[in-house]
Amino acid sequence: MRSILAKIIGLLLAFNLALWAFFLATDDFITNEVRQIKNQLVVTANLYSKITVPVLSNLALTDFEKSVALQELLADTKLIGNKKLSPLELTKSCIEQIEKLNTSINAVVAIDNADVLKQAKKAENDVMSGSELGLLHGLPVGIKDLNIVKNLRSTSGSKIYENRIPESDDTIVEDIRSEGAIIFCKTNTPEFGAGGNTKNFVYGATSNPFDLTKTPAGSSGGSAAALACNMMPLANGSDYGGSLRTPAGFCGVNGFRPSPGLVPATEAAVGLNPFSVQGPMGRSVSDTYLLLQAQANLNRMDPFSSFDSISMPQELIGADLSNIKMAYSADLGCAPVDNEIKSIFLDKVSTFKSNFRKSEQAEPDFLDVHNCFEVIRGFNYVASHKERFDNSKDLLGPNVIDNVERGLKYSLSDVSWAHVMQTKIYRNFRNFFNEYDVLICPAASVSPYPHEQLFVDEINGEKMPTYMRWLSLSYATTMAIPCVWALPCGLDHQQMPFGIQLIAPAGKDVDLSEIAKSLESILIKNEATKRPVPQIV
Repeated sequence: MRSILAKIIGLLLAFNLALWAFFLATDDFITNEVRQIKNQLVVTANLYSKITVPVLSNLALTDFEKSVALQELLADTKLIGNKKLSPLELTKSCIEQIEKLNTSINAVVAIDNADVLKQAKKAENDVMSGSELGLLHGLPVGIKDLNIVKNLRSTSGSKIYENRIPESDDTIVEDIRSEGAIIFCKTNTPEFGAGGNTKNFVYGATSNPFDLTKTPAGSSGGSAAALACNMMPLANGSDYGGSLRTPAGFCGVNGFRPSPGLVPATEAAVGLNPFSVQGPMGRSVSDTYLLLQAQANLNRMDPFSSFDSISMPQELIGADLSNIKMAYSADLGCAPVDNEIKSIFLDKVSTFKSNFRKSEQAEPDFLDVHNCFEVIRGFNYVASHKERFDNSKDLLGPNVIDNVERGLKYSLSDVSWAHVMQTKIYRNFRNFFNEYDVLICPAASVSPYPHEQLFVDEINGEKMPTYMRWLSLSYATTMAIPCVWALPCGLDHQQMPFGIQLIAPAGKDVDLSEIAKSLESILIKNEATKRPVPQIV
């Protein structure tokens, strides 16, 4: 059934592409610059749809940075669908960008150039032979080093697995590969994803491309930094207490935390835990959504997996914001947030809130979310890492040890209380969305900080009681089991990327993506809110 639909969609797209080609050749308002580059097509996640194509040019990308910068200009014209960009040349350009910048950034930690080029050649041959193409055909995708990739060093940022070379892919990598993606490289992460700063004893620290002295946050910091530097079109991430959202905010890229089960979590130690999810990252909403389509799947090994993915549209068209009721909050009523960040957030919101049907400051009651999160997090760390803690403690870093030790102090009574409290938070959250369609808050409570720091220990002169407290803008909503879009929104007072979170209840993934698409189109038109680009590129 999927194959038949793909062919129908392909025929429709091919017809549209022919119309666009005629339009671009004849319309007088198309600029000379666009005419000159229309045959040197740009990098985008819409490069290949599931259609059969007979030809592909061997056009080389000689100016990778310019081609990426022009992505937003041309993507909507569907010029990419003309297939004039070679997967091989695209891949070579990504490799060149890594060779140029990675010594400074340390975002990419493992890559096999020979294998990558072999994948790219096969992708090009498949296009030339008229084979059916997957959603991600020919696109290099970075894989966070928490994931297992066949024949590629996969360490999880830990000395325990420093030399591990797996013989197979994990589930999410299999799904991405099955859609024609080039499994490109591994991106850096703190050990087992434990930490708001991407550094570990295997590969060292990843730097923020906007200021090399600062962190991209964690734990998906390698993916976020690599995307900001144009090292690849797409990358995957994962999120528990903000591990995908905070790096996206710190690096000026997009990241999406999906509802539990939409992206199967078959390798989770505690399968009935809905809090840790994997999701897509990209430079635009449309690109990120395309990777989400490839990641979404039905897999009965994840108890939260469902058929919801089948209802995902092929592409986003954007929501009518004039019908959308928006709530916004600088601190969710419970999170410590730097006063400058609060002020900047409210200023940013003032530039776009009039586009919504209703906009007002409001937030759900998150009750005792901090203690609730600490207990549940401790329980999960004991479940996931107790054996490593007992047998290989000397090889573990401080964050994993701290989390396990905290978890071991909790009693059955503590864990029972936390799950009851989490249920109350969830119900408050769902009731809140009887009045609103989306809740918007900052992506992070502070501006990016020096990567020598493990975490933020003070906000507005107040000492943080735990190393996770500064991330409560993210983990509070995690306890409510949401879907969340992290969206770039200009720069902050330190001239560092500023991001916002768009939050909705579980199951509203497509609706939220449509809202993000429309809001992005507004933000990019304003110098104060458009996606920033680091000077290093």
